[in-house]
Amino acid sequence: MEKHYQLPILTEKDEDGFYVVECPVFSGCYTQGKTMDEALENIREVIDLCLEEKENKETLENFHPQELIFSTLSYA
Repeated sequence: MEKHYQLPILTEKDEDGFYVVECPVFSGCYTQGKTMDEALENIREVIDLCLEEKENKETLENFHPQELIFSTLSYA
């Protein structure tokens, strides 16, 4: 039976209208798309590529957060 993971992703719409998506669990794991659907499809592919590396597979196996919180901070 295949294990399923809940991975956090951060999505931001940039000034050109592209959706930029990052999975902070893995270093350098980010991509973009013209639409949200395209960006999400692309990040799945990038995560698959990241998981070809042994170090990232170990990171995933050890990733068991109890809670994830996303906040924004106003900074002047």
